[in-house]
Amino acid sequence: MLYLLAWQLRDLWSPFNVFRYITFRSALAVVTALLVGLWLGPRLIDRLRRLAIRQAVREEGPASHRAKSGTPTMGGLLILFSVTVAALLFADPTEPWVWVAFGTTLAFGGIGFLDDWLKVKRGKNLGLRAWEKMALQLAAGLTAAGMVRLVAGHATHGGMLYVPFFKNVQLDLGWWYIPFAAMVLVACSNAVNLTDGLDGLAIGSSLLASGTFAVFCYVAGHARIAQYLQVPAVAGAGEVAVFCAALVGAGLAFLWFNCHPAQVFMGDVGSLSLGAAIGIAAVIAKQELALAIVGGLFVAEAASVILQVASFQLRGKRVFRMSPLHHHFELSGWAETQVVVRFWIVAAMCALAGLATLKLR
Repeated sequence: MLYLLAWQLRDLWSPFNVFRYITFRSALAVVTALLVGLWLGPRLIDRLRRLAIRQAVREEGPASHRAKSGTPTMGGLLILFSVTVAALLFADPTEPWVWVAFGTTLAFGGIGFLDDWLKVKRGKNLGLRAWEKMALQLAAGLTAAGMVRLVAGHATHGGMLYVPFFKNVQLDLGWWYIPFAAMVLVACSNAVNLTDGLDGLAIGSSLLASGTFAVFCYVAGHARIAQYLQVPAVAGAGEVAVFCAALVGAGLAFLWFNCHPAQVFMGDVGSLSLGAAIGIAAVIAKQELALAIVGGLFVAEAASVILQVASFQLRGKRVFRMSPLHHHFELSGWAETQVVVRFWIVAAMCALAGLATLKLR
């Protein structure tokens, strides 16, 4: 909204012209989301304590985590509020892609909120049933994918799937792109959710991925840069870079309170919405397959759970000491902070590898 106001006043005062630059507004979105989050954080945490909205730790989790029981949860509301304020102020509200990104993030956040609320109400780590959660996620994912196809319209890239590192390798999925994009969103949201098991792990990794997709969206929305790098040009996608930048600022603010020892946990309302936000940014920028590279840490965490379950059911043996993967390293003797920082390093390397796909073709 502030963007539109500044644009209207540019003839009265020329410095307002700077608001036309996405990079400038993205920087403002980072700072604004960070400051809003830092201001709201203590107030939200205090409110969560008063309402007795506390984390119910899984009994089958590491024994060291039992001391965390009682820590306020649903702190993902802090992320959602900070992102909303910053993005609405500095993104162009007339751009449909902004609302697609917002709607997807809030829809998955709503599913997470319902799951968290049921856990708090029941006083144990038992929210939505697995099939209920998956059904709601699929419904939200299909709706979001349908909106992407609708906004893309008759654009040549609408149903195309582009392969990283190759200039001319692409698949035309047609209308099958909708279920594919929906699965990308569901998979990404659940992968981030599985990564959320240690103080600061999920949010630190997510803000690295969000920053990376801010670059992807900016490139996709800039026709000349996209042509030079030989990546799909998506008109209006640059505004989603502002949204991703707001995610980075909100993530930094949340990390302030979530670093070890955590004062608050994000809950499913945070992890599902973060995963969906990263996923929809990848879909809009036409970098769905690059998401698997950028989010390599999330892929590894999800894969560890799948392997563990499959191995135990088929062979009666476990592959890891405990899944997801971060718990395996905890039980191997790594301190929690060691696991988190080392996984951040892996996430940073994955982000750099993803950015390399822009040039290595």
